[in-house]
Amino acid sequence: MKKLIIIFTFIVFCVQSAFADIDYVKIYNSMEEPTFQYIHGIDPDQFFDIKNYAWAPYPLLRLNQEVYFKKQKIEPGYYLLTPREHEGKWYVLFKSNGIVKATIPCYKDEIVPQGFYEANLPKEKLTPSQKIHIGFINLVGKANSAKRKKSPNTFLEIEDIDNDFIAMTIYYGYKRYYILLRSKML
Repeated sequence: MKKLIIIFTFIVFCVQSAFADIDYVKIYNSMEEPTFQYIHGIDPDQFFDIKNYAWAPYPLLRLNQEVYFKKQKIEPGYYLLTPREHEGKWYVLFKSNGIVKATIPCYKDEIVPQGFYEANLPKEKLTPSQKIHIGFINLVGKANSAKRKKSPNTFLEIEDIDNDFIAMTIYYGYKRYYILLRSKML
């Protein structure tokens, strides 16, 4: 009987710790503002990221109001959210017209669960002529020399949290990145 009670207590403790609420205030206060900047706001790796694709492979975000991270202010507009690693830490660059407007540190990054994109992204809709064309290419062979590469899958989740926090999860390729922003400056 004692073993059963100990096992039950252990299971309850594990479940409780697994589903504990995230303390966003503590996470936000522990994150540091980036101390580096890009020369003239130009991301040096942008050319190499985009050269193989017909358009930018990053998720596009439209902001309708100002958001803040510590002392950084991000104006309303359209932004490409570009994950970058700098000295072992991950950051998300908010780029508008190719210029880096803000650099926000990620508080967590992890691998995307298997099957996530298949469950959440819409299926490709092809016209009958496109289906015939793709079938012909598959029958004869692939002509990859003139084709652009397929861009990585992307997805974006935004959640409004208490205390004027905005939690964003950026899915890009096989990784997802978590950032925190504020809707009001402190």
